Amino acid sequence: MFRSKQNSKHAPDMLLTLTIFALLIVGIVMVYSASAIWANYKFGDSFYFAKRQLLFAGVGIIAMFFIMNIPYLTWRKYAKPILIVCFILLIAVLIPGVGMVRGGARSWIGVGAFSIQPAEFMKLGLIIFLSAYLSANQKYITSFKKGFLPALLLIFVAFGLIMLQPDLGTGAVLVLTCMVMIFIAGARISHFIGLGILGMIGFLGLIISAPYRIDRITAFLNPWEDPLGDGFQIIQSLYAIGPGGLMGMGLGQSLQKFYYLPEPHNDFIFAILAEELGFIGGTFVLLLFLLLLWRGIRISLAAPDTYGSLLGLGIIGMISLQVMINISVVIGLIPVTGITLPFLSYGGSSLTLILCSIGIVLNISKYARL
Repeated sequence: MFRSKQNSKHAPDMLLTLTIFALLIVGIVMVYSASAIWANYKFGDSFYFAKRQLLFAGVGIIAMFFIMNIPYLTWRKYAKPILIVCFILLIAVLIPGVGMVRGGARSWIGVGAFSIQPAEFMKLGLIIFLSAYLSANQKYITSFKKGFLPALLLIFVAFGLIMLQPDLGTGAVLVLTCMVMIFIAGARISHFIGLGILGMIGFLGLIISAPYRIDRITAFLNPWEDPLGDGFQIIQSLYAIGPGGLMGMGLGQSLQKFYYLPEPHNDFIFAILAEELGFIGGTFVLLLFLLLLWRGIRISLAAPDTYGSLLGLGIIGMISLQVMINISVVIGLIPVTGITLPFLSYGGSSLTLILCSIGIVLNISKYARL
């Protein structure tokens, strides 16, 4: 599957680039539609969130094209310093006065008028480092002590720091992405079985240790048991999706965004999209994500070396897992986790980092044999 020598460089993958721009356009339009009422009420400007999202997208696109022209092997050279900086940021955000509390989690560091979310940086930083580690130690990956355990310890140190915020959703995406990368690198199934058992025990411990997580599980199983409390968000999300029908109520015609559905422009933006654009609009967005997944996997498997393949698959896996978790929450398949929808949800750190990640994949595509 993997090759060891780079090909001559060619143009970046156009299909992936067009897919990203299509998702960004849909995202900016839906951020405006979902946030206009709330933005006008709170800031006196219905375009407040849309303008900021457009700014984030612009910065992210510039960064994406800049990174697209950096040879992806450069990231292997600086993998350790990048990971160290990410750990420093994760520790810094836990310090009172440095980290900012939002939604009950100390997950943000303020930078002027904006803020960054260190956990988002850690997701990419750990993917870069693991790609370098796994490609350099592939012959040891079947050994628990020499290959599997060192990677596992690193992952769970990062996960532990994220859980101190706490941010279970982001931590889950990080762990699942890394596990996918280790599996692709050739780790033994028996190691994953043992890890899965320990993971289930640990997950139950996390749920029991925080009563609000138990409430979320209860609300997920039967949201109508507490329709004005823990079940409120998922009920309102379903009330948005249901009336959308086949064609939707029309762009801008959502009723749930009138202070019924919390975070309509963030975690639950897909519910507003389904309400306004219906089954057809929701399916179109899902097809765009599937196209991104297919193209990203094809580029990664066609990379000229193991590092490029693991790096590309890790990035595409991270985005895909985040999409799956977000939409599963919105349609009531899993408990609420606080995960944004890539390219569509409002937010600077998430959007910018994802576009930077795509820039790396586009650079890999320059060398891939497609």
